[in-house]
Amino acid sequence: MLGFYNYTVILTYLGMLTGFVGIACAYSGNIRGALICLVIAGVCDMFDGKIASTIERSRQEKRFGVQIDSLSDLICFGVLPALIVYASSGGKLRLIPCALYVLCALIRLSWFNVDEEERQDREGGRRKIYLGLPVTTAAVIFPLLFGFGWKYHWPMHFLEPFLMLLTAAAFLTPFRLKKPSLRRNEETSLGETLEKIMEWQAWIYERK
Repeated sequence: MLGFYNYTVILTYLGMLTGFVGIACAYSGNIRGALICLVIAGVCDMFDGKIASTIERSRQEKRFGVQIDSLSDLICFGVLPALIVYASSGGKLRLIPCALYVLCALIRLSWFNVDEEERQDREGGRRKIYLGLPVTTAAVIFPLLFGFGWKYHWPMHFLEPFLMLLTAAAFLTPFRLKKPSLRRNEETSLGETLEKIMEWQAWIYERK
């Protein structure tokens, strides 16, 4: 079969499938379920690069990893957040900021692919600096917005499209952002991370 199926890309595939489940949840009106899927997809993305670096990969495998990661990111952190915001109210005016958000995510991910391949040809190793806001931050931004918005009764009809446009602009703004990394003694397992996230989600949403 075409493609790669070793353990270095399985987490990326699982993240994409989680994002698709989130899209189905948002489409059916289950915003809470969609947000949980968004967070889980973010956790998968946080660990997939670390897992991929555990073995020596061929140049083709590295290039495939860059492409498949960005395609998965477009689904999980581009389409899914936009659909969550659009489905949360159903107003037709949400269509424009949501569409622009997906477009900006697409442009950023395409640019990142080109830049990352050129960077790997020059220096190799893992990236230390981002230009602009990574699209994966959507896994933090929108669950926080909805969680605290529901809890404290924020004007979500205004905040949702505004934050979506602001985030979209940040995707394409070339400011330098240091890539966060865990120190060795601060690392945690994927299971422990998911458990903490689920506890936080339950605490927030039970107060909705």
